[in-house]
Amino acid sequence: MFPMGQMTLSLLDDRAVVRVGGEDAREFLQNIITNDVTRVSDSQAVWAALLSPQGKYLHDFFVIAVNDALMLDCEKARADDLTGRLQRYRLRSKVEITQVTEDWAVAVLMGTDADANALVGFEGRGGPFHGGVCYVDPRYGGMGARALVPLSAVAELLAAGFGQMEPGIHDYTRLCLGIPDGSRDLIVDKALPMENGFDALHGIDWDKGCYVGQEMTARMRYRATVRRQLLPVAIEGAAPEPGTPIMAAERQAGEMRSSARDIGLALLRVDALAGLNGDGDRLTAGEATLTPLRPPWLAAPGSPQDES
Repeated sequence: MFPMGQMTLSLLDDRAVVRVGGEDAREFLQNIITNDVTRVSDSQAVWAALLSPQGKYLHDFFVIAVNDALMLDCEKARADDLTGRLQRYRLRSKVEITQVTEDWAVAVLMGTDADANALVGFEGRGGPFHGGVCYVDPRYGGMGARALVPLSAVAELLAAGFGQMEPGIHDYTRLCLGIPDGSRDLIVDKALPMENGFDALHGIDWDKGCYVGQEMTARMRYRATVRRQLLPVAIEGAAPEPGTPIMAAERQAGEMRSSARDIGLALLRVDALAGLNGDGDRLTAGEATLTPLRPPWLAAPGSPQDES
């Protein structure tokens, strides 16, 4: 299914699985989340968010079709909150919302850099896999593939020749590519999807119609009012803690998010980035020096692909 060579696998113990079933499941999710649920099938997954009515981030998750239901691959630590919020929107819809984490495993699969590059452009595509589904990461193909499989299939995968991924590799790849990891990088009820890559990372469908928070999100896009941008930054020195202010000379330019070793994510002011004049310009956060990087999925400002 995927043009991969030797694959490595890592189980994501920090993920949970929420099942949304019933005859109204698709219509129910379609009316409240940022992406188009009608596209989801056993060969296509999407990444989406649930926003507040004011258009601020509450949860993000992957939506996968398995058998007769939609499965949400979400943060384990916040799965109860997500389930509760979905239940409040259920009203009279014929929908069943349950956590099924004890029956399913979430895994990431990665090969070489060449393998990952071959998946760019195939985001979200996949198919049946060991009783579940495997699909290219819907955000960016360079992240490799994700799988949702029954717990009983994990031993099969390891026996089939999948090697164990070196700890931290998947997260380090994510940081290098500038991709947020849920509430580690997105402040709940404060972060705005247009400032955090949801448009370019395929997390929003602009043609699907209304959803919760749609008005504010669309306004930011069409009025070009995005003032900050989540970007990867190279770190010289000790990695700053999340929330550390980032300075450009005497002016605050942004705030740190998650990091590992010599790379991290930072929410940076667009006007501060425009004020950096060249290779000698740097940002600082505490005792560390930061150099902003442009991820491969983000179009250069003013290019034909830049629609924000």
